[in-house]
Amino acid sequence: MPSPVAIFVYNRVDNTRATLRALLANTLAPQTDVFVFSDGGKDEQSWKQVNAVRRLLREVAEEVAQIHGFQSFSVVERKENIYLERNITEGIAEVLSQHETVIVLEDDIVTSPYYLQYMNEAFALYRDVPQVMHVAGFTNLKLSQSEWGDFYFTPHMSGWGWGTWRDRWNQHFRHYQTEAEALEGMTSADMDAMQYGGVFPCLKSLKKNPIPWDICWEIAIYKAHGLCLTPAQTMVRNIGLSSGTHFRAFRILQRYEFDREPLQRPLQLKKVAPAANPEIERLFAEAIRDWGIRYTWLGKLVRPIYRALKRKKD
Repeated sequence: MPSPVAIFVYNRVDNTRATLRALLANTLAPQTDVFVFSDGGKDEQSWKQVNAVRRLLREVAEEVAQIHGFQSFSVVERKENIYLERNITEGIAEVLSQHETVIVLEDDIVTSPYYLQYMNEAFALYRDVPQVMHVAGFTNLKLSQSEWGDFYFTPHMSGWGWGTWRDRWNQHFRHYQTEAEALEGMTSADMDAMQYGGVFPCLKSLKKNPIPWDICWEIAIYKAHGLCLTPAQTMVRNIGLSSGTHFRAFRILQRYEFDREPLQRPLQLKKVAPAANPEIERLFAEAIRDWGIRYTWLGKLVRPIYRALKRKKD
């Protein structure tokens, strides 16, 4: 039986529609149970948007029943706004209470038609390899298939269309409440390694309240010496960045290297001894520089002015 999918939505009806349409086009969609967790609104305006998303979900539910688009399609409507972190962590816990694996999508992740096939094959191949804690749908890298094959392993977790096993999640995930709690037992060398020498300042997220779920999972994987199976070419595309415009308003100044179309063919997976590749880690450190934003000559001129104004405002 294919792994269930948990989708987390809030107030973006167009993105949610695109996410569901792409998932319905997957080869394994008719055999897949889908659970949608709809967070509640914060105020009158956000409730209008939330209700628009929920109307869409009811329409999709009717369509799915008629065409058997998914094995099942269930919607959990939160009565109030419980915020992204609780919606995701509690939703994952709910699905994993009944299933061995879970595939996690947010409302802005458009998948390849072969995404579900890839995820389920990875789950089956590495079910009994606890060091593999996470299966990613996205890669920051542009890798040649002839040189690197179709997948690699890395300690770095990508949260754009991912999945895990119940035993890994239940054993290792903790939603940290403070920065000190999250960093307990970690040395400065550990923190430097996690942040790739400072080019990937992910630990800054620990200063947020609440602490984002994804940095908690990133730390859990690192502390457990775990690895993430990652496709050599992305199987998903995030359509929600910069309000879904993919930085279109700023293309005269910059481009976003991670805005790529999902791969339109199946991946070739096989069971190998998982290990991080030092060259892959070096390439990641290069790719993540400036979060994948590359500036034009005009952007390079404007950026120092913007940063100076931002520092003055802060």
